[in-house]
Amino acid sequence: MARESNQNKLSTQRSRVEYAKKWRVNESYDNLWQRLINLYRGRQYRGMATGDRLLVNICFSTINTLAPSVAIGRPKINVNPRKPSDGDKAILTESIINYWWQHYDCQSEFQRAVKDYLIIGHGWVKTGYRFVEESKLDNIEDTADEAAEDNVTSDVESSFIIREDRPFAERINPFDMFVDPDAANMDDARWIAQRIRKPFKDVQNDTRYEAAARKELTPSSFRSYTDSSYQESYDSNNKDDSYCDIYEYYDINTGEMSVFSDSGDKFLIKPVKMPYVFGHPFVMLRNYDIPNFFYPMGELEAIEPLQYELNETRTQMMNHRKRYSRKWLIQESAFDDFGRQMLASDDDNVMVPVKGSENLNNVAVPMPALINPPEFYNQSTLIQNDIDRVSGVSEYQRGAIPETTRTAREASIIAEAGNARVAEKLVYIENSIAQCASNIIMLAQQYLTGEQTIRIIGTEASPVWLTFDKDYISGQFDFTVEAGSTAPRNEAFRRDMALQIVSAMQPFAQAGLVNLPKLAEYVLTTGFGVKDASTFLQQPQAPEAPQAPQAPQDQMPPGLPQGADQGMPPELMAMMQGGQPPMDQQPVPNPQAGGDLESLLASLPPEVLQQLLAQQAQPPVM
Repeated sequence: MARESNQNKLSTQRSRVEYAKKWRVNESYDNLWQRLINLYRGRQYRGMATGDRLLVNICFSTINTLAPSVAIGRPKINVNPRKPSDGDKAILTESIINYWWQHYDCQSEFQRAVKDYLIIGHGWVKTGYRFVEESKLDNIEDTADEAAEDNVTSDVESSFIIREDRPFAERINPFDMFVDPDAANMDDARWIAQRIRKPFKDVQNDTRYEAAARKELTPSSFRSYTDSSYQESYDSNNKDDSYCDIYEYYDINTGEMSVFSDSGDKFLIKPVKMPYVFGHPFVMLRNYDIPNFFYPMGELEAIEPLQYELNETRTQMMNHRKRYSRKWLIQESAFDDFGRQMLASDDDNVMVPVKGSENLNNVAVPMPALINPPEFYNQSTLIQNDIDRVSGVSEYQRGAIPETTRTAREASIIAEAGNARVAEKLVYIENSIAQCASNIIMLAQQYLTGEQTIRIIGTEASPVWLTFDKDYISGQFDFTVEAGSTAPRNEAFRRDMALQIVSAMQPFAQAGLVNLPKLAEYVLTTGFGVKDASTFLQQPQAPEAPQAPQAPQDQMPPGLPQGADQGMPPELMAMMQGGQPPMDQQPVPNPQAGGDLESLLASLPPEVLQQLLAQQAQPPVM
């Protein structure tokens, strides 16, 4: 089969991306996502206002109640080896990935993707490797003069300093991601592409791209806003402030990656094998999956009509309150200008003069007012209850005080029912973090150069520094996230749990089965947040070893006959009595005897040697 040309590949890839754009517009995905984002930000009215309008942003409250429940804490990533030989490396890899996740600010990028995941139904996280180097002379002023003074050669001028050599994780705008329209999920997608809008001058000066392709580029827009629904014509004569759309295209079926723009007839980067061992670098966060549809459903899509109805109801209530104002019907001839002024005054205890002798009951009577029925004002409460029922976020989760008094058992049942949905999201978030962590470590195994130093976390008061290279993290590992580590922590609950552990371990401590210093350190660290708990604890003193009883010098060891000490060397006599031979009586090696032991045995009397051998042959007394 003939090999497909790059020009045909470029035409195919562009047509696929354009088809994905049209498909999203025809299915109203772009319009839906922008509308949901406007719901969250409070721009829920469209068109010019003809009067006063109220907005009660329940959508904002719902998202900001769920987001901290699943992704507010820094995750504790656990690394388990797949082979027994990688056990030590797994311990180091776990410290490295937890430090990188904190130090390289991966958590904030992931939290931004979680906001997309909750608002529009899905979010994107991209993992990659960043290697930045620059010339050593870039940061030196008057480099020409200093180079002449120091006799800097061309070899020094060509040297570089590595500024960045690390993996990264970043959030991707969902409007910039395009996938195979025929896919129902990420497992059966044939291709995936990311749009990157860069300044036109930066693209032309980027040496990573083909020089011939850069010459054919034309600007795409004058705005950095990358929503595909926004199109703007541009002036081709003014290219300084323009932008160019670049597409990173990953063909999952063929395992190739390429880069091209929306103009020109050449690839900026020709199709090559995917540079990452795990394939494409994107991790998709999916909220509520819909059967046979690729894009899932978010939290706000189901409560959108209720939000509009709540705004309309509260606006009507405000307008009816404004129309309700007390008015009086008066007989105009009974009041002069001063009397009418006093009648309209807000002052208390004012005298209003009345002209003539008219009956006061006929001078001024209240005008009947239209009173709204009480049921009308209950509509707002009904709508809010519907929103809580659909979203699954109860008033307890929002931190509101319920109007209905409930027992502790009822409140516990309501809280557990609401936490069930949050627990499902929490598990999915933890699995997504583990996937990102796995990609980061595999990127470091593939591209890390030289040595790096990290601070092993968990010992903030007395940190431990580790210098490593990629050999330290080589191996195959499984990544998991400690359950509940990304959820908010209740300090009172945590302290209570620590004290309960102490109570539960008390019987074992009395039996001597518990390491008490370690238990005390755990309680101080986990329950009360003490960073360096070892400063509060004293190391237990080691018990002194019991000394063997020493026999009197004038008494023979048991089992030896009287007179056996005659002719016995002093050093052996001391050893038989449980002591040590004197320093000045150390046995002198006898080369002819073959060693210290042989020379010592040769010097023993025959009867003593026979008695020792007999004692050694006897079984021990139990």
